[in-house]
Amino acid sequence: MKNTALTHIHESLGAKMLPFAGYNMPILYEGVNAEHETVRNSVGVFDVSHMGEFLLTGENALALIQKVTSNDAATLTIGRAQYSCLPNNDGGIVDDLIVYKMKEEQYLLVVNASNIDKDWDWISAHNDLGVEMRNLSDDYSLLAIQGPKAVEAMQSLSSIDLSAINYYHFEVADFAGFEHVIISATGYTGSGGFEIYCKNDQVETIWNKVFEAGAAFGIKPIGLAARDTLRLEMGFCLYGNDINDTTSPLEAGLGWITKFNKEFTNSENLKKQKEEGVTKKLVAFEMQERSVPRHDYEIVDKSGNAIGIVTSGTMSPSMNVGIGLGYVTTENSKLDSDIYIRIRKNDVPAKVVKLPFYKK
Repeated sequence: MKNTALTHIHESLGAKMLPFAGYNMPILYEGVNAEHETVRNSVGVFDVSHMGEFLLTGENALALIQKVTSNDAATLTIGRAQYSCLPNNDGGIVDDLIVYKMKEEQYLLVVNASNIDKDWDWISAHNDLGVEMRNLSDDYSLLAIQGPKAVEAMQSLSSIDLSAINYYHFEVADFAGFEHVIISATGYTGSGGFEIYCKNDQVETIWNKVFEAGAAFGIKPIGLAARDTLRLEMGFCLYGNDINDTTSPLEAGLGWITKFNKEFTNSENLKKQKEEGVTKKLVAFEMQERSVPRHDYEIVDKSGNAIGIVTSGTMSPSMNVGIGLGYVTTENSKLDSDIYIRIRKNDVPAKVVKLPFYKK
């Protein structure tokens, strides 16, 4: 099992450590609900250094990205990032990822920790264009500094105006005494903030300075358990739960990152699927009685007929109601549809709702 450069710090802080995607990761510190509220109301820091980073360089770098990703990376300018996915040949998804345009002819791809080797092999297999590919995953650390007070708390650590970095934009600038740090206004929580990409030998110093700067703002370390409840309240997909090798981007509600103005892996079949319609859709639902939906619980209609499966579920810390995502047959996917979650032989009522669950 791998450690991040900060594992010893998490252990010294008393974090509950568990294996995640092959890494020894902090799952929680003081408790999911308390950590969740810290991010929603002030500022918290996640060590997400287990994520993967690939650097693609060369005159055909864009062409390769266009070939393997569903979104249109040609719209990116330097300093902008884009959410996308890697479709497979069978209608499913190899992974979801973020594409950063670093320079002309240079892009950074940030992929899920559990899929680093799979994604590298997949993109490499399609690289018949002479693009230089470097896997930086083991050399770089990633901190997610998230929450409504993140900009104010971190401004003293950089000479650039952090409030001027728009959502899904980034700067390569000084941060916490180091040059050439990527400061990205991205995140997985829906509460604003930044993701900081730096080298492994810099991250401990940066972590310490981040906590010094944020002390007056109530900054706290946050574990991966709260990261999951935060992303679920926003309806953000988690690879391995809500999307996988068998779910199409169109079924998952990711048509907005599936652009048919170019050819990409399996685009012809996905375009046909868009035209003909899908038979199942990923929906968001709220429980109508106090109960917690869980991954793999069955979804049924009022007659008890199976119509789908829960992919993610929790008791929302912000709203104190059971929420979830799940695939259901298309005819049961309309807003306000009544569905039922089978929990220990009981069919508990739920309603299909619009995302995000959490409204700021």
